[in-house]
Amino acid sequence: MMKKTLEKLSPIIFNIFNHLHENPEISWKEVNTTHYIAEFLKSNGYKVRTFPEHTGVVGELGNGSFTIGVRTDMDSLWQEVNGTYQANHSCGHDAHMTMVLGMLLLLKEMQVELQGRLKLIFQPAEEVGNGALKMIEKRVIDDIDFLYGVHLRPIQELSMGTASPGIIHGAAETVSGRIIGFDAHGARPDLGVNAIEVVSAIVEQLKGIRMNPFDSFSVKMTQVSAGGENKNVIPGSAQFHLDLRAQKNETMDVLVQKVEHILQHIASLFEVQIEFEHKEKVYAAVVDPEAQKIIAKAISETIGDENVKPPVVTPGAEDFHFYTKERPHLKAAMLGLGCDLAPGLHHPNMTFNREALLDGIEILTRTVLATFEQNT
Repeated sequence: MMKKTLEKLSPIIFNIFNHLHENPEISWKEVNTTHYIAEFLKSNGYKVRTFPEHTGVVGELGNGSFTIGVRTDMDSLWQEVNGTYQANHSCGHDAHMTMVLGMLLLLKEMQVELQGRLKLIFQPAEEVGNGALKMIEKRVIDDIDFLYGVHLRPIQELSMGTASPGIIHGAAETVSGRIIGFDAHGARPDLGVNAIEVVSAIVEQLKGIRMNPFDSFSVKMTQVSAGGENKNVIPGSAQFHLDLRAQKNETMDVLVQKVEHILQHIASLFEVQIEFEHKEKVYAAVVDPEAQKIIAKAISETIGDENVKPPVVTPGAEDFHFYTKERPHLKAAMLGLGCDLAPGLHHPNMTFNREALLDGIEILTRTVLATFEQNT
């Protein structure tokens, strides 16, 4: 019955996807997307909450104390596509929103009477790593018992027709730094410190970080700028950014300490001032076993037990995991959906099999219904 109902709804669902895909908006500027979703929720009987200070929208339906949340991200990336910089949904957030709205339509068409409250959270600014923190600040999740999310997976992890009941994202953090000094004449290098040489020393020292080989981690310089128009001036100042990754939160803590030690050591060695700050911190995943088990059963009922794959372990990061870090009471898990996504997430020309949207909608719907049934 569920598949037949989905087939009936599929033209509407793909129209929703096409609209979202063709109208991407970058982090904290998802104004039209917020309006579109808010109106959609209202027209389908949901109580709607928006935020005067920022984008994002929450829809709520049902009554009772037991509450299930389903969260989706909204923002696109800003990247070069075929020679032009533009907003671009190359991370699948258009698909994630479509699946949550599709679940809404499926529940409505099936005339399901919810055995509690359902909150649909359309979160802004996942790509810059602080949208979840804003939802937490607004106390959106304080009354939620189970929280679910969904993310398309690249073909290297999951193929079309398969899915995983958990995504083990790693921790990520950005360190932004400044080398503060004075320029010198190219003929008088002894009168200043070459910021480019300082940057080179930082890079070399980062390569030498040693940690437990069983704990996945990486650190690399991703941006650097130094010098001006004149080629005969030795730059005394520079700006740089470091990207830190670790599969475990504990590993990230140690990595951060080592990076800070290197920056302080290099500053002392070159007798130069290095200022730095930590930005865009995202925690590693903590997947709840009960929530994972419910998703696994929903996958099995949708596409067969043989297509339930183990939790996906990925060095990629997701601000979804701020929710469990800041609100440990939450039982949370994220569905990983196979869809033959290629060449990869964040590739400007990313594509996937859109028929997978229907599988994702059914899995999410079965997950929500099973969670209500299990906890009444």
